[in-house]
Amino acid sequence: MTTVIYHNPACGTSRNVLAMIRNAGEEPTVIEYLRTPPSRPELLTLLRRMGLRPRELLRRKGTPYEALGLDSPTLTDDQLIDAMLEHPILIERPIVITRLGVKLCRPSEAVLSLLEHPQLTPFIKEDGSPAVAPAQVEVKS
Repeated sequence: MTTVIYHNPACGTSRNVLAMIRNAGEEPTVIEYLRTPPSRPELLTLLRRMGLRPRELLRRKGTPYEALGLDSPTLTDDQLIDAMLEHPILIERPIVITRLGVKLCRPSEAVLSLLEHPQLTPFIKEDGSPAVAPAQVEVKS
């Protein structure tokens, strides 16, 4: 199975996750979900496989979340999904799919549990903080 990442290249966390996947020696299928949003069945499958409710996948920052009144507790799961399908920016990212599972990878280090291979080199995130220390890197003999 190919690794898949629902990615937003404008998002630092998403860029870090993509780089960590590549740092494990994998070249994932990259779905820029703002250009190619998931269908309703795909979104429902992602939510089910992650064990999340739609409200838990809603992105608030930099989205029309407040303007659309999505904080209302009276909204149903279907209404929240409708909003995410109409405004894909509302879908929190990055979402990664591997043979080992499906996960919303926030913080970016969450991707490590989905990767079959260790990081090839130490990894420093864009903000300068270490995500993978030298001691966590596979030593090749």
